[in-house]
Amino acid sequence: MSARRVLLAFLAVAAMGGTALFGAAAGGTAVYLAARSQLDTVSPAPDPVVVEPASQSSTLTVDVNSAVQDAVARVSPAVVTVVNYVRGSAAGSGSGVIISPDGYIVTNNHVVEGSQSLEVIFQDGSTADAALLGTDPFVDIAVLKVNAAVPASAEFGNSDVLNPGETVIAIGSPLGDFRNTVTVGVVSATGRSIDTASNYTMEGLIQTDAAINHGNSGGPLVNLAGQVIGINTLVVRGSGFSVDQAEGLGFAVASNEVNAIAKQLIEQGYVARPYLGVSWEPVTPAVARLYGLGSEWGVYITTVYDASPAGAAGIREGDIITALDGVTLDAEHPFINALWDHAAGDEVKLTVVRGRDSLTVSVTLAERPRS
Repeated sequence: MSARRVLLAFLAVAAMGGTALFGAAAGGTAVYLAARSQLDTVSPAPDPVVVEPASQSSTLTVDVNSAVQDAVARVSPAVVTVVNYVRGSAAGSGSGVIISPDGYIVTNNHVVEGSQSLEVIFQDGSTADAALLGTDPFVDIAVLKVNAAVPASAEFGNSDVLNPGETVIAIGSPLGDFRNTVTVGVVSATGRSIDTASNYTMEGLIQTDAAINHGNSGGPLVNLAGQVIGINTLVVRGSGFSVDQAEGLGFAVASNEVNAIAKQLIEQGYVARPYLGVSWEPVTPAVARLYGLGSEWGVYITTVYDASPAGAAGIREGDIITALDGVTLDAEHPFINALWDHAAGDEVKLTVVRGRDSLTVSVTLAERPRS
């Protein structure tokens, strides 16, 4: 074969190989582009997200904190500082809470005792003169009236349904200088009795460990619903000669009693207390279930006093009064309020559960002894 023919044959083979190589490359490129096109239409899978479960304790803390803040925001504008003036000079101060848009204010009797004039300081620092409408030293409650626009008023809650361990808030002006100070604690106990220096016993007090200092007297004890369930009145720390000095022993007058007293002081300027002559403990559904009582609501009679209207009518220890003159005792109708809707000399009918029997007993109320 001539050299020319060999050269032509080689060129032909090379051309055929190049065509094949180009075709393979083109085909491979087409396949790659097609695959890439399909991949581009599929969203990439997101990175896995790990959700940590919320801590139950932290959630509860947030909830309680939020409830406290809401309650304080609701009640604090109604809290005032009460200044007692004698001979033109401040002789002392305490706290108070506005209970009506009409300017009625509840405080302690010992805050206003001996005053020649009174002044209240509102949360924003503005002041107003206050008139003393009346006092009840027996439970250390007084009512004032201001003839000025008030920033807010607070509502009473039902102190009969309080349970130990419930969170409560004290708002007041400790030392007279720190207006609207907030402290938080719990209900330590209910139904406490404290002997006073005036030879009588304050009964039905709420015990709390919320910090209460001088100047907090007369301020409200508030529940998480933003309701006043007590008026702070005293602290027990032990005598000056006692080795044991207690902390966290504060006491408040229960709101049901405060509310009933305030109504009388507003209406007539004094408290003429009707007297049944018994000691009692409130009965609630929880108490009834715990002790297997025959009624879910009412008052359980623990003592019937000698020569009392209750004794004369045949009321016995262990009886449960469930209604007074047609008013059924329940969460909305506490016993003390129902009783103090009447006056000394009134004849009332009591519905009494005694064991498995239900009785109706007529009682003529007397006036509570002053001593």
